[in-house]
Amino acid sequence: MVVLFLLSVVAIVLAVNLVVGSVYLLGFAEGPQPVVPMHVYAIAAAVTVAIIAVVSIVNIIALADGGAHVARLLGARAVAPASSDALERRFLNIVEEMAIASGVRLPQAYVMDQERGINAFAAGWSTSGSVIAVTRGTLERLTRDELQAVIGHEFSHILNGDMGLNIRMVGVLAGIVAIGSIGGFLVRLAGQSASDDIRFAAPVFLLGVALFIIGYVGLFFARLIKAAVSRQREFLADASSVQFTRNADSMAGALDQLRASGAGTLIQGRYAEEMSHLFFGQGIKLHFAGLFDTHPPVEERIRRVQPRFQPSSYRKQRSTAVEMTAARAAEAAAAEPPPTGRRAADIGTAWGLSATQSAQLVGAFTSEKLGYAGQLLKAIPPALRESVREPNGASAVLIALLLAAKEEVMREQLQALKLGGLGALAERVERAAPLTRELGFAFHLAVVDLALPALKAAPEEAKKALIAGLEAVINADRRVSVHEFVVLTFVREQLWARPKPARASRRIAELKAEAGTLLGLVAHAGTRPDASGSRAEALQAALRAGAAVMEIEIPAAGEFAPAAIGAAFEALKNLAPMQKAVLVKGLFAAVSADGTIRVVEAELMRLTAALLDCPLPPLFDELDPAALAA
Repeated sequence: MVVLFLLSVVAIVLAVNLVVGSVYLLGFAEGPQPVVPMHVYAIAAAVTVAIIAVVSIVNIIALADGGAHVARLLGARAVAPASSDALERRFLNIVEEMAIASGVRLPQAYVMDQERGINAFAAGWSTSGSVIAVTRGTLERLTRDELQAVIGHEFSHILNGDMGLNIRMVGVLAGIVAIGSIGGFLVRLAGQSASDDIRFAAPVFLLGVALFIIGYVGLFFARLIKAAVSRQREFLADASSVQFTRNADSMAGALDQLRASGAGTLIQGRYAEEMSHLFFGQGIKLHFAGLFDTHPPVEERIRRVQPRFQPSSYRKQRSTAVEMTAARAAEAAAAEPPPTGRRAADIGTAWGLSATQSAQLVGAFTSEKLGYAGQLLKAIPPALRESVREPNGASAVLIALLLAAKEEVMREQLQALKLGGLGALAERVERAAPLTRELGFAFHLAVVDLALPALKAAPEEAKKALIAGLEAVINADRRVSVHEFVVLTFVREQLWARPKPARASRRIAELKAEAGTLLGLVAHAGTRPDASGSRAEALQAALRAGAAVMEIEIPAAGEFAPAAIGAAFEALKNLAPMQKAVLVKGLFAAVSADGTIRVVEAELMRLTAALLDCPLPPLFDELDPAALAA
């Protein structure tokens, strides 16, 4: 991409110099043998490069708002978490399942209402700030399994880091197509000035026309760059979707619908050209098909995911309920009796993976995890799932999650809310308490993730009230557990997270103290007495295992101040990606030093990884039967 970009800049500079030299000779040179001074070429080249650089930088800065900004440019509308539209609810449910199964924060869902073709895209700078958008045609024309395959394709782009590359391409490529826009402006300017000064208007008009034509040089290279980068990523995303869902027929069927649909995959929006490489299918019509296509041929994509796919037989067997009505959706929901989760004993489970294998789970996604996510979502009380779809209910549920099991302590926590001036919130928390009281640790991160979309859209005062409420409840019993503190830190970070995080480049060697703090925190939280009954020995074994992997000194045992823990998290977020892998590997070495992982340890690891923007899927493939109601 870099080589092609540099070649395009050189080509554009040469073309601009040719035009500027010609216009200079035509309108400004004097004498019998006019020549173009070298400084004219130098100035033209410098101005051209400056324009390309400035336009690219300005666009990259404008895209700092991340996926939400891209979605708005393409005319997409954010889907309300409490949407009553049956097709939108189906879309939200699939996104929720995928997010929980992959450990990714729940992406904001968008719909492009004016687009009747079948298409979708994912955008964002990080896994915590991503969006997934689909066209209205996608919702109306695909079955649930086909839609799940498309969403799985987009989750591959999130997990494989394609989103940041794609957004960066939008900003960078804007610079090399900007010359054509300037040419169009000069043509209009010349037309307005023609009646006043024809001697000025003529060369300006010719310059404008020439620059407009040169713009196609930039467009040529922009399309070539997008095609070169995005095609292989599309093959990978298709394959990943099949890996996630274990349903090659649905992926092939969704692709088959791209060619069967009368509306195709074309996007009509103003920015379809600039964003064409983001989409699930070919978003724009090209005159030189093949050379500039941002996506491989549909036939080839189908052949790769399902070589034995037969379109005619698939279409005959395909569900007739493609366009699900609200009534049908309601019937489907009512027909499935939802079990409810209840608090289970935190029993250690044998952990057969090494620390290296455990760290490799980051960003991993399997069909088993997807099944677990569906099981977990069904086990969450329906009333609770409805509550977290709006800000007030979401705030109450998150605080209720951290209420103590003992009645007298819970009363102290509710009283602390009232004394802190949060009386109305305390009442909502008390009403939500019966919904959360029986949920074990395995449900906490999922519930937080389900609540975040509504909370992020809440007014600033509501966000501050939520954090104040969490702090009041956590501190009411005069002791703060590691789980409580990490939940508080995670929620606070998510509510005010920047769409585009700073570039991470630090090394563990530079942050040994902070890595030691986090290692000690996790080891203390997860250590129980060893076979001999000595907790101290078990703790030292965990600390030694983690420190050896991170290549740091074994941290001293002791209390951890919340301020120090918060500072450690903040610093460790700036670790380079592969250094984060070493950190996560060391934490796994600590929590699995005794050969087991408990539910509280598993969820602490997932929360910690989430704070580091390292999506960690559920560590178990199914819920403990004790966690489900009979």
